Amino acid sequence: MQQIYKQNFIRAGELASQVRAYGKSLIKKGASYKDVMDKISAKIFELGAKPAFPPQMALNHVAAHYLIYPGEDVIFSDQVIKLDVGVCYKGAIGDCAVTVDLSDKYQKLIQAVEEALLNAEQIVKVGLPVREIGYTIDQTISSYGFKAVKNLSGHGLGPHKIHTSPIIPNYDNHSKAVVKPGMTFAIEPFATDGEGLIYEEGKATIFAFTSWRPVRSEIARLVLNKVKTFNGLPFSIHNLLDAQFSLLEVETGLAELLRFGVIAEYGPLIEEKNGIVAQAENSVLVDEHGKVFITTRL
Repeated sequence: MQQIYKQNFIRAGELASQVRAYGKSLIKKGASYKDVMDKISAKIFELGAKPAFPPQMALNHVAAHYLIYPGEDVIFSDQVIKLDVGVCYKGAIGDCAVTVDLSDKYQKLIQAVEEALLNAEQIVKVGLPVREIGYTIDQTISSYGFKAVKNLSGHGLGPHKIHTSPIIPNYDNHSKAVVKPGMTFAIEPFATDGEGLIYEEGKATIFAFTSWRPVRSEIARLVLNKVKTFNGLPFSIHNLLDAQFSLLEVETGLAELLRFGVIAEYGPLIEEKNGIVAQAENSVLVDEHGKVFITTRL
């Protein structure tokens, strides 16, 4: 592992942790989703980094990949809000999440997922099968009477890449992958009082470049030029709205890019039985000597 990348990865984690704490402080009853989202994005740039993906706040039974659509807003009241933030600092990624319960009804669920994350972090070492991380998460959440969400997982983190190998499961998936020196990844447990499975449903607001293909229309080419500026990192429909494009033009361009397979879309992930979902997440670096850093822990 190059020392400069190690230093940048640790710094990215520190910045992501600061942004998570800042964002959490903004989530209050009466606050506006859009206002909080905009302030979090601005904070990332203020700290000298850029978003590794659009800051997201998934509500209640929505586990992840939820952003308000342009022109819409949500006023926070009694929701369970999962704040997921990612920071890209000189190509290195910090990815972390926290759950805020404005209803004061789901503190036990949050405690379960936070303890699952802590217990998983404490066993990380070189040679550890990643399935044992999943087993630890699942057992911890089960001990509280809840279910781990099994078709969501943690993931590897790479230069300018938010999702790489290995998968870090939230249950014992019998994977043969093991923790190795030089590995960077996110541990990301989700807990629910529902079924423990999610499905994708609803209008997507989050996208990512997948492969280069020729496109026909001028607006699709212009939108693609803007997409390229994200260097392969996920982006939202909000990121494309500026003086150059109207919402209709962005929607038209994205539709063509999707049709030609240039980009992928990521719709909201819904708990199968509409159970409330809580999330916790930290980023991990295992250096060339086997030392473990939880980079997003304050």
